[in-house]
Amino acid sequence: MRFAGLGFRAAADVSSLRDALFRAAAGSRVDAIVTEAAKARTAVFREFATELGVPGLGVEVAEIGQMITLTQSERIQDRFGTGSLCEAAALAAGGPNAALVAGRVISGDGMATAAIAETKESDT
Repeated sequence: MRFAGLGFRAAADVSSLRDALFRAAAGSRVDAIVTEAAKARTAVFREFATELGVPGLGVEVAEIGQMITLTQSERIQDRFGTGSLCEAAALAAGGPNAALVAGRVISGDGMATAAIAETKESDT
């Protein structure tokens, strides 16, 4: 399965999330989108999941903080306990055997980030 981890600012709209995902996924499919649990309850995230026709999943901060990411942001480290919210969310959703297939990319407007993790069907 392929999980698209998303990070986004409060002012982000669906086009920001769409652009970040397009840049990360490069046209390949994703099976779910995932972000931090509170962000997963926002209207923009729910709307984007509906648009894509995939589950929109939330991961708790404690789980996100356990993930080691390629990208390191001091601001994200202070807030979520990991270097990249999108990378950590994708890895956490994918389970212990997940691997990043696309590291963090930033939307053109700078409002959203996305990363893709992949895991085998039997791993989830």
